Formats: sequence, structure tokens, C-alpha cells
Amino acid sequence: MRRLAARGAAGDAGEVAAPAADSTDCARGRHPSSRRLIDLCAIWDPGVFLPAVGWKRASGFARRRLNEAETLNSVREAQLELLEAARPRGPGSRERGPVLRMARQQQPPPWVHAAFLLCLLSLSGAIEIPMDPSIQNELSQPPTITKQSVKDHIVDPRDNILIECEAKGNPAPSFHWTRNSRFFNIAKDPRVSMKRRSGTLVIDFRSGGRPEEYEGEYQCFARNKFGTALSNRIRLQVSKSPLWPKENLDPVVVQEGAPLTLQCNPPPGLPSPVIFWMSSSMEPITQDKRVSQGHNGDLYFSNVMLQDMQTDYSCNARFHFTHTIQQKNAFTLKVLTNNPYNDSSLRNHPDIYSARGVAERTPSFMYPQGTASSQMVLRGMDLVLECIASGVPTPDIAWYKKGGDLPSDKAKFENFNKALRITNVSEEDSGEYFCLASNKMGSIRHTISVRVKAAPYWLDEPKNLILAPGEDGRLVCRANGNPKPTVQWMVNGEPLQSAPPNPNREVAGDTIIFRDTQISSRAVYQCNTSNEHGYLLANAFVSVLDVPPRMLSPRNQLIRVILYNRTRLDCPFFGSPIPTLRWFKNGQGSNLDGGNYHVYENGSLEIKMIRKEDQGIYTCVATNILGKAENQVRLEVKDPTRIYRMPEDQVAKRGTTVQLECRVKHDPSLKLTVSWLKDDEPLYIGNRMKKEDDSLTIFGVAERDQGSYTCVASTELDQDLAKAYLTVLGRPDRPRDLELTDLAERSVRLTWIPGDDNNSPITDYVVQFEEDQFQPGVWHDHSKFPGSVNSAVLQLSPYVNYQFRVIAINEVGSSHPSLPSERYRTSGAPPESNPADVKGEGTRKNNMEITWTPMNATSAFGPNLRYIVKWRRRETRETWNNVTVWGSRYVVGQTPVYVPYEIRVQAENDFGKGPEPDTVIGYSGEDYPRAAPTDVKIRVLNSTAISLQWNRVYPDTVQGQLREYRAYYWRESSLLKNLWVSQKRQQASFPGDRPRGVVSRLFPYSNYKLEMVVVNGRGDGPRSETKEFTTPEGVPSAPRRFRVRQPNLETINLEWDHPEHPNGILIGYTLKYVAFNGTKLGKQIVENFSPNQTKFTMQRADPVSRYRFTLSARTQVGSGEAATEESPAPPNEATPTAAPPTLPPTPVGATGAVSSTDATATAATTEATTVPTIPGVAPTTIATTTTAATTTTTAAAAATTERPPATTSGTKMPESAPDRQSIWNVTVLPNSKWANITWKHNFGPGTDFVVEYIDSNHTKKTVPVKAQAQPIQLTDLYPGMTYTLRVYSRDNEGISSTVITFMTSTAYTNNQADIATQGWFIGLMCAIALLVLILLIVCFIKRSRGGKYPVREKKDVPLGPEDPKEEDGSFDYSDEDNKPLQGSQTSLDGTIKQQESDDSLVDYGEGGEGQFNEDGSFIGQYTVKKDKEETEGNESSEATSPVNAIYSLA
Repeated sequence: MRRLAARGAAGDAGEVAAPAADSTDCARGRHPSSRRLIDLCAIWDPGVFLPAVGWKRASGFARRRLNEAETLNSVREAQLELLEAARPRGPGSRERGPVLRMARQQQPPPWVHAAFLLCLLSLSGAIEIPMDPSIQNELSQPPTITKQSVKDHIVDPRDNILIECEAKGNPAPSFHWTRNSRFFNIAKDPRVSMKRRSGTLVIDFRSGGRPEEYEGEYQCFARNKFGTALSNRIRLQVSKSPLWPKENLDPVVVQEGAPLTLQCNPPPGLPSPVIFWMSSSMEPITQDKRVSQGHNGDLYFSNVMLQDMQTDYSCNARFHFTHTIQQKNAFTLKVLTNNPYNDSSLRNHPDIYSARGVAERTPSFMYPQGTASSQMVLRGMDLVLECIASGVPTPDIAWYKKGGDLPSDKAKFENFNKALRITNVSEEDSGEYFCLASNKMGSIRHTISVRVKAAPYWLDEPKNLILAPGEDGRLVCRANGNPKPTVQWMVNGEPLQSAPPNPNREVAGDTIIFRDTQISSRAVYQCNTSNEHGYLLANAFVSVLDVPPRMLSPRNQLIRVILYNRTRLDCPFFGSPIPTLRWFKNGQGSNLDGGNYHVYENGSLEIKMIRKEDQGIYTCVATNILGKAENQVRLEVKDPTRIYRMPEDQVAKRGTTVQLECRVKHDPSLKLTVSWLKDDEPLYIGNRMKKEDDSLTIFGVAERDQGSYTCVASTELDQDLAKAYLTVLGRPDRPRDLELTDLAERSVRLTWIPGDDNNSPITDYVVQFEEDQFQPGVWHDHSKFPGSVNSAVLQLSPYVNYQFRVIAINEVGSSHPSLPSERYRTSGAPPESNPADVKGEGTRKNNMEITWTPMNATSAFGPNLRYIVKWRRRETRETWNNVTVWGSRYVVGQTPVYVPYEIRVQAENDFGKGPEPDTVIGYSGEDYPRAAPTDVKIRVLNSTAISLQWNRVYPDTVQGQLREYRAYYWRESSLLKNLWVSQKRQQASFPGDRPRGVVSRLFPYSNYKLEMVVVNGRGDGPRSETKEFTTPEGVPSAPRRFRVRQPNLETINLEWDHPEHPNGILIGYTLKYVAFNGTKLGKQIVENFSPNQTKFTMQRADPVSRYRFTLSARTQVGSGEAATEESPAPPNEATPTAAPPTLPPTPVGATGAVSSTDATATAATTEATTVPTIPGVAPTTIATTTTAATTTTTAAAAATTERPPATTSGTKMPESAPDRQSIWNVTVLPNSKWANITWKHNFGPGTDFVVEYIDSNHTKKTVPVKAQAQPIQLTDLYPGMTYTLRVYSRDNEGISSTVITFMTSTAYTNNQADIATQGWFIGLMCAIALLVLILLIVCFIKRSRGGKYPVREKKDVPLGPEDPKEEDGSFDYSDEDNKPLQGSQTSLDGTIKQQESDDSLVDYGEGGEGQFNEDGSFIGQYTVKKDKEETEGNESSEATSPVNAIYSLA
């Protein structure tokens, strides 16, 4: 019989090779029919395998079952043999019998084992229905229970009852129930209903009823026309939470130290409640190893203490389903004690029992009672063993197992070691356990015998059996338990004995064998195995199908594989009988099997090594007696992914940069991903790391970066790995464990343990010391030792309290200092040396300060270090003066001026004096010199230097050590008119006692004054007579602000300013210029200009070449320093600049004068213009410059060096496309925070470029980009910042564009702003509004005044006979009565004058009378003196004041 199954994609059967051609199909499991394998596997004797000789001879029913009883016995024995082999064997396992032992002795060949095993599998084989819904919905199936309630179903009485039962089948099954093994008529009970399309029962109590009435055992039946499936027998119980019986509890009286048990005895609930103890005030009872709750809920006191009386004790029961807590009446304790005082301080006493007067006693068990007990537990449950003991002091509990150890993986201790829990108990956990309770008074043991029983559990649960017509199969129901369970078979819910007989079915104990099944054999079988501890019920149906072949995978799949790999093409299919499968390639007729191909039983085709020629279309064809089906798979072969340049092991110093290469070659049609692992974990790419497609760069390597780095290059089909190890050389770790040994008076041995060298060998150790007397906390180097030693003898100085530390050094650096050693003080001694650097110098003219360098701790040699200072005048034979000093200086007073002294300084401590000191010569203080140099003579050497000569002073007038002669000089004036000069004093020093010197670096053509002094350590002496001298004319400095501009292709404009230092009278300028093109130079041309000329326009003779200009100014002496500039460079040679906004042009003539002020500067605008290409000449870009006057204070530079303006609309580099590969025409369109970049190139498609830009802070950034991705937007720019940019090829950085400079606009700048938002427009509108307002105010004032006017002074000049003001309406008054009299006229300043004579005009002050003409007529209202004075004071401004002009018009 063949094993019928739907072949899955991952099947790995069919690997057994056949020994001969006639048994190949049997061995591989590929059989033409269901009968042939039965023939091949029919007869088995120990050591002999007898295949049938042919199909026809074995086709009959009798022949197929040769010696059926013997065959069944063989099968049964083989099954038992397999079970015996799989069963774990303990020390007491036994062999199964002589028959099996004989079978083991007579071993058949291996292929016989394979064939026989396949024969056994064939008896249990079945067709597996694919999970495809379309297939499952088409096939007829008996019912299968898919969901059901638990066997012990406890429900909440407050809710509706729900008993679940769901099943599937085709057609959909119907349901009915039994209750207590009797049919349960749902229709008769209005409270009971069944869910739609389900067998789930719903019992509704909303309209009344008691849930307890429905308690019982329920079983669900799911039925369709092919059979009936059964659920488990579900025992329905209603949860109960009964009340605690009322009881009055008397106080419990107990002697202190005695044991006590407070019993809980909770009411029986369903399920059992959770017990916990609290006080009546709902505070939890603190539990420890003395007071604890047992597993049965009682509260145990191993010994009662007086403090137990401070609370009461109430047992609480929490019921799960009802979520209620029942509380028992509280126990109160009355403790009888010999010590009634409950002193809280005794609670932490080490022996509280003796302190309380409690007698000690040996342990005894409170639970369980006696010395032995037994306990039974079911397999798979938790075993809880408990021992609670009393005693004083409180006993400790320990657990043991007789004859073995406790199972460490399953055993745990609970309740302060009083309980032992073993989870998931199995048979080997049975045995004897004992607990040992002990205290210092003794110990006691209790033995618990544990027996493990078992409810039935599956060894082989029956499975659904799907067969083709005529196929054989079997159902196996094998279970185990303790005691051994019994097996009962049922069919469609009825006992098998009462079912109609079926000749194709045979029951053999726990196995039902089916032979030659037909459609009528379909049914659902139940296996019920049970013992006294429980039961198991399993449903398994037998279904017979007749289905033509069908393909289960999508059609025309594409499979991509890697070259030279092993691959498998899957072709899942389904059919009954199971179809045969064949493979074909590219429509060829031969079946693919053998050689490089291998076909598995499940239909998969394996290609052992993929080659390029294996690419193509593969067709799989499935065939059975009902038809055939086929599918195609297209196979594509891809190149493997390979790392051809792998990362290499590297050794790097801490803080350096490391680059790990990883260059990959892969199939271009696959997407490549490169990732990195560190120590086989994904690498986090932080700020210090930069990951690129072909490398990993680590900046600032640290110790934590050491490890293995794996480059993982992967596609969706394969991957390649390459690993390298990075070793980081770090500074060594600090030495440790310093130890001082061999202690001597002047030496000690220091030993240390070296720290880790961090991959760089230690080269040296530096030993430092610190002393706590002179410089505590300051460490000094003591000695240095090679890195190969860790112990050294240190030479020490007397009377020093040493403390040492060690620093390790390697090539990377120094370690941190070690922890200090212990201190060691050497004994004292007199000093062996005296202080160094003894000096005697005067700080004033009548003293001498004696100083020296104090001795350090290692030279003091004893306590109370002091210094004996001695001094006397030199060569006088005076007695020595001496003083003892504790510091490092002493001042001798009342000394003559600058007298030599002999000085000695000797060290002394409490152990004695040091050696005799050396004598040092010092001098007392100096005084200012008393005389000045005389007969100072000056000789002019050139325009910038003079020679001095003087008579030296007498030595006794110096009054100290002569340091130098010093000349003070200053520039009095320049010989050039109107040239301001600085009169700051300068000095020239002439060290030593010398009579002559030279003063240089003078300004030519200037008047100077000079004085001489003598200088000693005290300062300057008196000044000599002032001398005057004049420097001759010299050559001028270079012209200032030399600028070269190129407004067009034909002309070049030059401008300059006068030299800053003319150094004489300018007689003109000399300009030299020469054309050059690369290394070729033209003829030099010389132009001479007048001294007032500062501009020059040159006509270009060659539009391609550039020019180099040299300009110098001339005096009578000659030409001065020259200024050199070159004409602007073309774009392909010079750095272009961004174009600023265009300014109005200013005409520039050939000559002109420069303004005397420096407040006028020039702004330049550069425009790039490409000159047409001339054969043999490179393209040239000429800078055209437009000049405009601005009010800045800095002159503009040449066009090629100008600073960009604040706002840049765009930068473009027009260039011609060369023949070779290059990049040109880079264009930048910037905004405030971004810029768009475009360029031209002649590279191939897919070329990678890099845009590199650097800001004004020299921060460089790069952006990789594809050629076709233009334009590129740079989005991380800053407003108002200048950037330089270039574009280069990623593969060859040498191929690069020219460098572009551009500036981003400032933030919030709008180049296209509306005129209404412009500042100048708003200001203009405000000015117009203000003028209109002033005009209205004046009109109002004038109307209110009505023609009042001031009287003009007599001294003013009279108006002429014909004044034009008379005709322009200046006398137009609004009031007719206020018109001026005939013969009078208003002057320009508003005063009134007579037409022919002003003799009648009189000035009037305050209180004056009116004015009259000669005929006595009244002229006008008088004006007070105050008004008159104001009018006089404003005469000079009225003509220009807009208000006065309006008054004149009014």
C-alpha cells in the first residue's frame, strides 16, 4: 500500500536508495498503485525479506494477505519494538522477551529496515487535505469538533450559562445534546437555546430560574451524512460561595513560647477559596519563619511571643467567581508570660528568648503529625509537601529525597522553606522525601512517601484518515496511565460492538485496520481510554476521496537562484489517488531525474549545482487515473555576491582614524545592501562613524571600538561576509597593588603589579613621590625604569615622609597614576648642601636684598630648616654680619650707594649645619646717574639714518652699573606742506660704555630733534642738550589702492591713490606693464604720468592675453616701492564671484585727481563674458567692471578679489565643453537657507558625482549625487554666509569643476518685494503727509493772525522802486481792513519799508508808541522788543526755511 498525501513544498522524504531495480519504487515510495507495496512488504521473517513476484499473482484479496495472522503479529511486534526503543530506560528496565532478543541478534541489511519501516508507515498513511479553502470547501468531510468547554465547567450563578460546542464538516453538521447520558430536548425548555451555526448551548436566566437546576453532565453530538463526532462529557457545576457560620470565639490563652495553631476551616466553596489572614482592621498579618500560614489555610505559630497579643487574627476567604471576600470572626490572643514588660528594645536582642525568660525546647512537628505520612499526586500536577514545626528557638526546615537529589529544575521552596513544590510531576518524582526541622536544642525528621498516579495521557492519538478508494489504512489509539487505562472504540457515537459489521474493518486492541476501503466506509470513530483518575476521548474520521490532480501553487512562478548553488523547485499538488509527478525543461520530452537533478517524493525537483545553462522554464505534470494537471516555473540564474576587497586586520592608536574597506561585486539586477556587524552584533553608526557603500570609517578611535568587524554584503538572494579585527592601541591601565619592602635608612624597594598594556607594550615606568611637609599634595618625579620591571630600589633622602605612585608609559601615552603606596619616613641628618642661586641686589639706593632658592624637602634632611645669612663689605676686612632666616630673602639696610659685598648663605636644621658655603659678590642699591653725555654730534648718513657721537660720562657719576647710552628723538615736522606728522618720542639704545652709535628707520624729508641720556639699573640720568637735524628727500612708498578693472574687451582701467608716505616732493608716476599668456611674456611698455594723475585707461592689443601692471611713484631721488596687479583672469583660471546688484555707472576719464578725503570708496560689479574660441587658444573670460561712488570707508579691491555682496541672485560659470571628460558650467541659485546647483559634463549615464562645499568657518560637507539627479538642492545652508563649491567625479577626484564662490541671502529677504513695503517709499509718503500737515497749520495760523506783521528796523536797506514781490501777490490779505497803506511794501524777510525813504521808521521797545508816516497816518501795529530780537536772530535762516517760505507766499 502506498502512503497517500498532498505533497508539500518542503518535503524531504524519498532519500532512501534502493538496492535493486525491482525494489526502487518501494524504497522511494513512488508506486504505480496502492497494491504493489503491499506485495513488496507482505512477508517478514527474522532476517529474511520476501517480496512478491508480480502484480497479477498478488492482486487477489487472499494473495495480498498471505498468512494474515503472521503479518499482523509482525506488525504488532515491530510497533512494540519502536515503542521500546523510544522509551527512556532506567536502571531497572528489562528486555521484552526472547523473540525480540532473537530479532536483535539477526539484523537484516539496512535497506530491508528502510523498506519495512515504509511498510509500517503505509498502514497508517493518509491523504493530507491542503489548507487551501477552495479545496476544503469542495471536499466532503465528516464532522470534526473544533471547540468545546472544559470537562469540569464551573459557571458564575449571576451570569447566563454558556456550554461551548463547535464543529466543522462538509456538509455543515447539525448538533444535539445529552444530559446525564439522556437526550436533552432543547425545544422543551424556553431558557435553553443553541447558537446559530453552532452547537453552543445558552441557558438564559434573565426571566428567572435557578442555575443549580441545570447542573449535570452534558455531551455534544455533531452529525452530518458522513458520521457523528462527540464532545467530551462536560460536567456543569455552579460556583458556590457559602457564608461563614456565625460563632463567638473566646480569647485564646497561651503561654509565651508555646506553639499555637489558629484554624481557619473555611466554608466549602466551588472552586475552593483563596485563604489569607488579616486583622479586623484589615491590616495584613506579617509572616516569617516563626508565624506563617499553612497550605490548608491555618495560621501556625512555632512559638508565641508577647508582641503577638498586639493584634487580632481573622481568616479571610476570597471566592474567585463571585469576587467576594468572606471574613471569619477574629481570634484574640492572651499570652501568659513571666516577663510582663513588652520592651521593644528586646526585639533586636540576639537571644530574645532568654532575654524574655522563655525556656528553650527541641523541635516538634505541628503539621503533619507523627514521623511519617504518605501523599498521592497525579502526573503533570504540582506536588506540594509541607512541614511546619514548633520549637524555641524557631526551627529551620531542610528538605531531602531518599536515594537521590531533589529535581533542581522543578523544585522550589516556599513559605520560608516550610513547603517544597515540585512542578509538572512525573513518575520519576515518586519516592520518599523527608523534612528536617532543627534548632540549637536538636532536630526531628518527618518522612513523606509520594506515589505518582496518572490519568490517561496520549501516546498515539488517533488522527483523521483520508484515503482513496481501494486504499488501506489504520487508526491507532494508544494511551498510558496509572493504572493502565482501558480502550473503548465507538463509531458515530455508538459502541463498535453494536455497529453494523464491516468486512473491510478489523479491530486489533488499540488499532483499527481498514483494507480496500470504499466510499461507504466513511464514518467518525471515537476512542475512549479511561482509568479511575480520568478519561480521554478522541474523534477521528475515515473519509474516502476521489479527486483528479490539482496544482496548489501559483502558476508561472519566477524563481531566481545564485550560480553554483543548490536549489529546489517546488510543485505542490493534490489528488486522490495520489498522482505521479514528472518534470520537463523547456518543453523537452525526457523526464528530469538523475545526474544533476533529483526528484523528491513530494514532487520537488532539486538541482544540485546551478549552472548558467540551467536557466529556463521547468514544467511539472501530475497524473492519476482521473486526469492530469501541470504548472510551470521560470528559473533565472544570477551572479553571486562577492566581496573582492575585504577589510583587513588593523592596529590603530587611540584617537586616530581607521578605514575598513569592503568592495563588493554583485549581480546588477539585484539590490545590494552593505551592513556592518561588530562582534557579531549589528553595528550602531554613531557620530564618530561614517558608512559608505565600499568602506567604514571610524574617527577618533576609542578602546571600545576594538573588536571584530564583519562586512555583510547581501542581496535578496544571497550574501557574502568578510571579517577583520581592529586592535586599538590605548594608554596602559594604571599599575596597582604598590608594596614597600626592604626598608632601609636611605633606600626602599617598591613593587607593583602592571596594568593591562591595551595592546601596546609598556616601555617605561615613572615613579613619583609626594611629601607632606614642604609641598603636601604635590607629586615629583623620582626615577624612571624600563617597562620590563615591576620592582625597583629607590634611593631616599633623610627626614622625608615619602609616599609613592607609579605611572606606566607606552607608545600611545601615559596611564593614570596608580593609587598611592603607604607612607615611609626616613630618619634625619644635617644638610649636605646649601641653597643655590644666592644673589645680592639693591632694591633701593640705600639697601641690598639677599635672595636664594630655598631647599626642597629632599635636601632639608631634618626638621626646622633655616638659613644663616652672612655679609660684609668687600675688601674691607670687616667682621661678618650674620642673621638666621627661615624664608628665602633678607634685606640689609643703610648701605652706601652701589658698594660690593661678600655674601654667604648656609643651611641648618635641628640635626646640625650644612657645609661651609661659597662666597658670592653682591652690590647695594643704585642711584640715578648725575651727568649727561656731552658734545653730541650728528651726521646724516642718508634719508633714513644718522650717526651719533658723544663724550662718555665719568664712572663715578653713573652711581651704579652703566647699562646703556640712550637717544630720545622725535619727528618735529615734515618739509611737505600741510602734512600732519606724529611727534611721538622714540628711543635708540646703545648698550655698554661706548661713544658712538647709529639711529635708523627715520622718515625722509623731515625735521627731527634728539636728546641723549645715561641709563643704569636705577633709571635715566639727566638729558643732554637738544639737537636738531633734517633728513633729506627719499623715495616714496607704494601708491595706495592700486585697482585694475576691465569694463569691456577693448579697454582696461587703472586707478590708484597717492602714496601714504611721499618722503619728498612727487614728480610723477611710472607704470610698467607686460602682456602674458601662460608662460609666454610680451614686450614691456613703460608709461610716465604727472604727480596729479591717478587714473589711466589702456586699449587692449590682445583680447586673449592678460596683463601684469607695476606702478611706482617718483621723487627727485628716484622711484619708490612698486605696487603690482594683474588684469582679471578668465573663468577657467580665476575664482569667480557672485554678481552684486547693478549700480549706476560713473564715467572714468584718462586722468583725474583723487579727492583728499578717504571717505569715498568704489564698489565693483563683475560680469563674466566668454570670448569666442580661437583656434589654438584656450577660451578666455574677461572681467568687465562698472564703478560707482558709494559712501563706504574701504576701497574696493580688484574684480577677482572682491567680497561678494550681501544678496546673490545667482552664480554661473560659463565654460566651453572640452573634448576630454570634464565638468563645466556650474550654476548656483542661492536663497537664504538653500541653493540649487546644476552643471554640465560629458560623462556616461549613471556616473556618480560629489558636490563639495565649504562655508566661511572652513566646515566642509559633501553630497553624493547621480548625474541624472540634477538640479541638486543644498538645504543645510546658513543665511548671509559665504560658501565655496565645486563638483567632482566620485571615481576620479582629479576631474573637477572650477571653484565657485557664492553667498546666501540674509534671512527674511524678499528680492521681489512690493513697492508699498519698501522703506524709501514709506518715508517719502510720510514726508509728504508732514508737509501737507504743516501747510494746513500755517494757513490756520495766518488766517487767525489776519495780517499782523513786524516793523522793520531803520538800518535795513529800503526796497527798490520796482520790487518783483509786489506783483506776486505777497500782499494778498484776507481782511480788507488790514491791507497795507499805499506807499508801503513788504520786504523779503516780512518787515515793512517805505518806498522812497526810511527816515520815519523808529524802533519801539516794550510799551512804546505806534508809528506814523510823515502825513501822520498809522502804519501798523507795534512790535515788542522781544519779537524784534527773535526776528533779527532768524534772518539768516528764513530764506531756506520751508515755513518762512510759506509765510512769504501767504
